[in-house]
Amino acid sequence: MFGTAARVLRQLRGDHRTIALILVVPCVMLGLLAWIYDGTRVFDRIGPALLGIFPFTVMFVVTSVSTLRERTDGTLERLMTTPLRRADLVGGYALAFGAVAVVQAVVATAWSVGVCGLDVAGPLPALGLVALVDAIAGTAFGLLASAFARTEFQAVQFMPAFVLPQFLLAGLLQPRDALPTALRYLSDVLPLSYAVDAIEHVARLADPWSEMAAPFGILVAFCLAALALAALTLPRRTP
Repeated sequence: MFGTAARVLRQLRGDHRTIALILVVPCVMLGLLAWIYDGTRVFDRIGPALLGIFPFTVMFVVTSVSTLRERTDGTLERLMTTPLRRADLVGGYALAFGAVAVVQAVVATAWSVGVCGLDVAGPLPALGLVALVDAIAGTAFGLLASAFARTEFQAVQFMPAFVLPQFLLAGLLQPRDALPTALRYLSDVLPLSYAVDAIEHVARLADPWSEMAAPFGILVAFCLAALALAALTLPRRTP
């Protein structure tokens, strides 16, 4: 597992465009929103939720495409001929991209608060922790999505199919309690709904830990379930 994680990190270190996508794009998007809503309280209302959604989306795309690229060039198939188990392989990828997610969460949180002026009532470590788990959730679901794609284009196609409905139903545009009944039930089974719930507690409460515990725990459970499914569905042969 640790060998796989080290190999993935070495590859990422030489891929400057991917590093820029992971670290710069969320900051640029948050900065644009802060600029658009400069002088209003709108950014303080939607900024915390977007701090969870943007890292999830970016890590989903990067992980699914990077893993699929290793399948198509035969790297994964060669690894499958060794004693390495699929769970160890998926764990290695999760560990590597999780380490990158730590850096992403720290950079995005510091940028949002220090540069964009995002004002939250809760402690910054809680905000960064939720952003980190959101990014890891994006990594876990990206690994799972890569198992069902044959080309990089198909992997990217999963993004609008999987992420955009969650963006609409997570409570960012309309409180989840105000959604039509069927859509509220649908939002209850989507991971980003709990990410937004947890991060809204951080935005509103000076001591959010007890209130955010339930949605945060459910989000972690989604991550573990996605990683387990990714290990079970990871193809042994290159399509």
